Amino acid sequence: MMADNIEHVISYWVVFEKFQSPELGGFAVISHWVPFLLFSIYSGLLADRFDPRRIIQLGMVCFILVSLGWGLLFLTDALEVWHACVLLIVHGFAGVLWGPASQLLIHDIVGPAHLQSAVRLSATARWLGVFLGPAVGAGLMLALGPAWGILANALIYVPLLAWLWKAPYGPRFRKEPPPPRAVRGLAEVAATLRDVAGNRVIVSMVLLAGCASFFIGHGYQAQMPEFAHDLGHGKVDLTYTMLLAADAAGALIAGIVLESRGLLQARPRTALLLAMLWCLAIGGFAAVSVYPLALALLFVGGFLELSFNTMAMTLVQLNAPTQMRGRVIGLYNMSALGLRAFSGVTIGVLGGLIGIHWSLALSALALFSITLGLLAFSLNASRSAER
Repeated sequence: MMADNIEHVISYWVVFEKFQSPELGGFAVISHWVPFLLFSIYSGLLADRFDPRRIIQLGMVCFILVSLGWGLLFLTDALEVWHACVLLIVHGFAGVLWGPASQLLIHDIVGPAHLQSAVRLSATARWLGVFLGPAVGAGLMLALGPAWGILANALIYVPLLAWLWKAPYGPRFRKEPPPPRAVRGLAEVAATLRDVAGNRVIVSMVLLAGCASFFIGHGYQAQMPEFAHDLGHGKVDLTYTMLLAADAAGALIAGIVLESRGLLQARPRTALLLAMLWCLAIGGFAAVSVYPLALALLFVGGFLELSFNTMAMTLVQLNAPTQMRGRVIGLYNMSALGLRAFSGVTIGVLGGLIGIHWSLALSALALFSITLGLLAFSLNASRSAER
């Protein structure tokens, strides 16, 4: 995850400096997440059918090739818009290849008894990579320049690639037979939707994750060079790096504090309230023009984002019927990850028309309104159950 985010930091910076295009920044988000929306099911089937270690390795090879491609284009000063689009698309497919397989491998490592804790711990590990990526990426740019920095980044994938070759996990090492395939096609996705329609907890959490991804997701990260410029810190220095890493730092602290103290037990209303507070933090970031306040709001936003996302995922797993838990988790992942593609439209493309500050603020307002409706939906469900 650190190498993934180093590539984002360096490539987004060069693309912004060369093309000055919010629309291309929006495409970066769309191309990153559309493969999750369209191909997560089939990637999961590959992980079920073949050794997940090999699927992860295939994803790592794609990441390496993309970093090498960026580096060569930067060195020769030959980068054009279509080059950037192709590399961004391949990067998105690399993510969808290794994502489901890594979740399956984590299940092999920890077993079902510790799976609930693994949800929060794996999210914390992901955010640790997000936290380190901007700092290391900016350091590589300062020390080596963008071209050699992103070429050096390709080497960071190699240790995982090598460890997976002999890691004692996967189908040959399971003590129990592998579970049936979670989803077998789009028809089964529709069947899963029908099956969970009566469970208000699952429905509200899937809708919360999907709407959060649709309206905000990580769309503002691709626009961070322009936000930094408007805050008066558009140069590659410590202040810019801190802005990139602020929400990741908040999420990392959230994972450590919440997991070590056992705080914020999973409840639907708590998840919804945390999501509403997240909307206020992100909307505030879009509105402020003072750097320290923007930094603080991003930190708070990262803390709240990890808190409500891991809580929503835990609630879905706990409330899913045993015989269809895999399908329900697959449905949640499609909503939580796949719909992030559209945050490139709601923030990036719309930002090209009305400005990224307005597009992010309006997206936060829309999500706040929807989450308020989901909270009312959850409260009505509780009252009906009491009766």
